[in-house]
Amino acid sequence: MYTQLQLRDSDRPPVTLGTLARMKDQGEKIAALTCYDASFAVLLDAAGVDVVLVGDSLGMVIQGHETTVPVTMDQMVYHCAAVARGLHRPLLIADLPFMSYPTKERALENAVRLMQEGGAQMVKLESGGGQIEIVEFLAGHDIAVCAHLGLKPQSVHKTGGFRVQGRQEEAARRMQADAKALAAAGADIVLLECIPAELGKRIAAESAVPVIGIGAGPDTDGQILVLYDILDITSGRKPRFVRNFMTGAGDNLEAVKRYVAAVRERGYPAPEHCF
Repeated sequence: MYTQLQLRDSDRPPVTLGTLARMKDQGEKIAALTCYDASFAVLLDAAGVDVVLVGDSLGMVIQGHETTVPVTMDQMVYHCAAVARGLHRPLLIADLPFMSYPTKERALENAVRLMQEGGAQMVKLESGGGQIEIVEFLAGHDIAVCAHLGLKPQSVHKTGGFRVQGRQEEAARRMQADAKALAAAGADIVLLECIPAELGKRIAAESAVPVIGIGAGPDTDGQILVLYDILDITSGRKPRFVRNFMTGAGDNLEAVKRYVAAVRERGYPAPEHCF
């Protein structure tokens, strides 16, 4: 009972938005990973991960789909609840899947499901200028929001596939403006995926909220990767920004600890992981 209060003064207090804001202010890097089940959640908690994301990437990683589009709300709630049971310290974020937030009202309804049924502390939605009103609406109902910019996997059929975003100056300026507008609307975190490192640096420097990157260069406030990628479980060709942390590790726990240390010590991402 009152777990948050009991753990507050422990050596592993729960990560909150205040924790992440302090880390950004003090230049301490945030280590985040995806997770889809309770067993791996326990592992990530033990390894010192700060933020855990139940991503709709489970559609590709777990279900074998070619995109994240087939993932449903019921599936997200199921996986989120499983992960929540294995976590104590990390902040838990869950994705709003494809077409689960076409209106403010639907977004609120589904965000509430992820929090009440799934145990999420924050919801993430793939964003842009068109989602500012939705972010503002959710924030107005005291729901913590992570805004996702850059490569947006739910939109790959529209954008032409999994490609680096923001290479052209006009697109880069638009992304910078969107990041500022989304934070002003109430987004508590901005996640940047697959963009040039210089653009990631600019957005993080300008942002009032923590910026976490995946393939967005070394100068964002934190990093996130797909757990199955860093443990070398994913078969076939992997994105350029992926590093295999199982190399030289004795077990999965050591591999995740190495990832956390590499993010903290700025050893990851290296130049070869950047665009």
